[in-house]
Parts: sequence; C-alpha cells; structure tokens
Amino acid sequence: MTKGNAFVLGATGQVGRAAVRALVADGWEVTAASRGGGRDEGWPEEVRSVRLDRNEDGALAAGLGDGVDVLVDIVAYDRGHGRQLTGLADRIGSAVVVSSGAVYEDEKGRSFDTQDQPDGFPAFPVPVAEEWRTVAPGDSTYGTRKIALERELLAAGEALPTTLLRAGAIHGPYCPGPRELWFVKRALDGRPVRLLSYGGASRFHPAHVDNLAELVRLAAANPGSRVLNGADPEAPTVAEIGAAIDAVLGVESETVLIEGAPPQDLVGLTPWTAPHPVVYDMTAAERELGYRPVVSYAASLPGTVEWLAGHLKGRDWREAFPGLAKYGVDWFDYAAEDAWLASRA
Repeated sequence: MTKGNAFVLGATGQVGRAAVRALVADGWEVTAASRGGGRDEGWPEEVRSVRLDRNEDGALAAGLGDGVDVLVDIVAYDRGHGRQLTGLADRIGSAVVVSSGAVYEDEKGRSFDTQDQPDGFPAFPVPVAEEWRTVAPGDSTYGTRKIALERELLAAGEALPTTLLRAGAIHGPYCPGPRELWFVKRALDGRPVRLLSYGGASRFHPAHVDNLAELVRLAAANPGSRVLNGADPEAPTVAEIGAAIDAVLGVESETVLIEGAPPQDLVGLTPWTAPHPVVYDMTAAERELGYRPVVSYAASLPGTVEWLAGHLKGRDWREAFPGLAKYGVDWFDYAAEDAWLASRA
C-alpha cells in the first residue's frame, strides 16, 4: 500500500534526484517533472518522468491532473511561483518547497544581498534559528524573492499546508556550482599549496542533498505550515573541509593561513570565505519532524569527490560547472597566488 502520489518539480536537479529516491523508498508513487523530462540512473523503474516547464501557461495544472497528495517544489523562486501553487491548492494536498538561508538578515540589516558592500557581510547569531529576522519581500534579489515566495505560501494557511526548507550551502553530486571543486581541482592539478584568508576559520553551513531529501520525506509524511532550516549536522571550517577532501584524495597539501580578509582580490578567497560564521539551527526540524541527518559532511565527501572528478575530466572547469563560473571569478588563479607568496618570501 502506497502513502499516496507525490509530484516533484525540478526532479533532475541535485536536490530533486535525491528527493525522488527518498520518497520512493518511503512508499510514495512519484512523478518526476523537469524541463528536460530526464531520469536519474538511481531511480527505480516505477518512477514516472514527465517533461514540464512551469512557466508555460497551464503546464503545471495539466501535469497535476486530478490532483496529488503532495507537491515537492525544488525550483520555486519568487512570489509568482507562490501564487502559481496557491492557485492550484484545490489539486494539492500539501506542499514541500525549498527556500534558502539567504533570506536572513542581521541586526544591522545586512544580508547575503549586501555582502559585496564594504562591511556588508552579515553577522548572524550562531546558530541562527527560523524565528530570526529576514529581508523584506521583493523582486530585486535572490533573498527578497525567496522570502516573497515564503510569505505567499504561508498566507495560504490550511488551504495549502506548506513546509518551507531554508537550505544551507547545498552540496553533493550533480551540483552545478560545487564549492568543493576549489579543493578538488587543486589536488587534481598537483597544486601543493592553498591560501585561506580569515585564518581558515570561515564557516558556511553545508547541506547535503541526502539530508535535504530526508527533510522532504519527513515533511511529505507530516503535512503542516512551517518554516525549517535545512543543513548538515556540522558546520566545518574551510580549513577542515580542505583537510577532509585531501584525506579522500590521499594527498597532503600545504595550507597557508592568512589573518583577516583576502589581501589581493582572489588570493585567499574560497567559495566559503566569510568574516563571520553562517550556522543554521536544526533543532526545530528535530522537534517538529523527528529529523535526524542521514549523512555527515565528511562521510558524504567520497561520493561528491568522485562525481566532481569524473564530471571535470577533460573539460574546462567553467564549462563543467557553469554555476560556479557565473560569479565571474577565476577561482584557480595560481599565478596570482604564487606572486603573493613570492612577495611575502
């Protein structure tokens, strides 16, 4: 006997693939919807895959047909998507929607939207809980759009019970912008040294796709209107991440710790670099859903590293990982690093 029918939007993305697997294993009949209509090799045959672009008029309504017990939306982005879902509330028993930890702001009004401004990086409490203040809803940035999405869905109340998952720094296979590449590519290139600003102590709480999928599974089985953080059981420092990746690859790298901010543009900068820690409180998910993480950061790394190395092989990193390249940063400017090291010597 199945738990019901689940419809996953964004099913072939990094989180969607894991969510489909988790739901099927828990006894749901799953329809996996994506713009390409593809499949993951790890899905069982009974998963029904469909091609669907939510931005086409009537496409989502047609895909839902007579209705679903739970809709899992990995790719909802803004107020418009929220209204799209609430407009179909009569066909959706409950929803689980992925939001982002980028919605929080600190007591000075700083958020991830202001991090590129002088003294603009937010200083959150450690850890930051769901009750903490957020940016104002709007249409101008990623964070303001995500909070607008949240407000729209929560306003629906019992008409569409929705669990919103504020994800941390998502990692795992199929990630288009993998932060771990910063260490993996250096090891594959035989780069013997890496420079870490802020003494290598930066922490940007990761969230493995399997842990997010477990939250999706639990929320699907326990409908309600709520906001929950989504992150791993630990928030390692960037230096600890580098050491863990070295251990997976069987290499030893020299780490040069730089006190304070990156001294020259990219020297000492990593995708985790921040002057203040970003750590999410997971006690609400434990309390409300009985959540327990299914994998630790270190234990997840072998699978991630293997996928990264295979996906990168024979390709320029910008082509292989457009989500990382979109920032316009050359994360692997070894010449600049060597010049800085030579100046210090």
